[in-house]
Amino acid sequence: MNETVYLDHAATTPMHPEVIDVMTEAMKRNFGNASSIHQIGRESRGLVEEARRTFAESIGAKAQEIVITSGGTESDNMAVLKTAEKLKYKGKHIITTAVEHPAVLKPMQYLEETGFAVTYLPVNEDGEVTALQVEEALRDDTILVSIMYGNNEIGSLMPIRGIGQYLKETAPDIVFHTDAVQAYGTEDIDVRDAKIDLLSVSAHKINGPKGIGFLYIKEDLSIPRLIMGGEQENNKRAGTENIPAIAGFKQAVELRMANKKDLRESYSYFKKLFVNKLEETGVDFAVNGTMAQSLPHILSVHLKGVPADKLLIHLDLARIAVSTGSACSAGNVDPSHVLIALYNKNHPAVEETVRVSFGQGVTEEAIIKTVEKIQDACTFLKGS
Repeated sequence: MNETVYLDHAATTPMHPEVIDVMTEAMKRNFGNASSIHQIGRESRGLVEEARRTFAESIGAKAQEIVITSGGTESDNMAVLKTAEKLKYKGKHIITTAVEHPAVLKPMQYLEETGFAVTYLPVNEDGEVTALQVEEALRDDTILVSIMYGNNEIGSLMPIRGIGQYLKETAPDIVFHTDAVQAYGTEDIDVRDAKIDLLSVSAHKINGPKGIGFLYIKEDLSIPRLIMGGEQENNKRAGTENIPAIAGFKQAVELRMANKKDLRESYSYFKKLFVNKLEETGVDFAVNGTMAQSLPHILSVHLKGVPADKLLIHLDLARIAVSTGSACSAGNVDPSHVLIALYNKNHPAVEETVRVSFGQGVTEEAIIKTVEKIQDACTFLKGS
């Protein structure tokens, strides 16, 4: 049987073997409730606090600024909704982009239904927004700006540092949130330097477990409790801690931070190799967004004249896993809102785009095989 080629790491990543080992050991040894005062509980508490310090160090934050959550979606939801709840007495205007992940866009739509006004910044041909756009969109009643660090579908990087520094210089009371779920682990993130107030991260994008993540909340920013109940997470989020998942997340972060430079170089190489090999085949294609200012592990390709849904079936039969965009929306028949924002709803790319994303276990051979299968599928589909 042919070996499976997995090129959908932007959707989720396989857990690193060391992460699995750490989690398995934690399941055996660290079963204590971290809120208990006996030794077994204290051991679990120690593990949680060690992990919190690791998470904080990875983004230039303080340990007390890290709230462990169930993942990126919760972190995004709570950053947007709780900030709006806290600051609605000051104003009800929020700025975001048209290409955010649904975990940000859906809360925005909910807030609009409850009386908030949301400005959705359009992106340029590279899939980016600018600090000038943010400046021009500001109003007297603006309370929150939420702009993703890097896009999950086309990989475009936003000028987060420039936006953050501009806001803190000119409108310091406005809260700045960034969804860093896709960027964390490949980009160098420093919340102090970029003047970020809230930042969302998920473990399963960096070869960690699913169902765990964190929300960075700047120490001088007070927002309502995320979940009510016990006093966990410094009274910010109630619920008994998932010790094995936290242990696995910590291990994944340590591995990623130690190897980030090498991984970034590898992913960039794979990205260029994929495009070069595709060019050699003569297949008519275009890269969505930009190769220059983008996440190294995400490549969005418009295969002209080839329906993406049919192409994916051909690749799947060849045991090659790619996607058409966000995994959170892949089961939805609606076209990609990111591609619509980049072009328009009638542009051929909306229905003819595939996303390939690189990660642990990807090889040159896998890239070459995938490109060959894409060439075969394009020839077949255009001839049928």
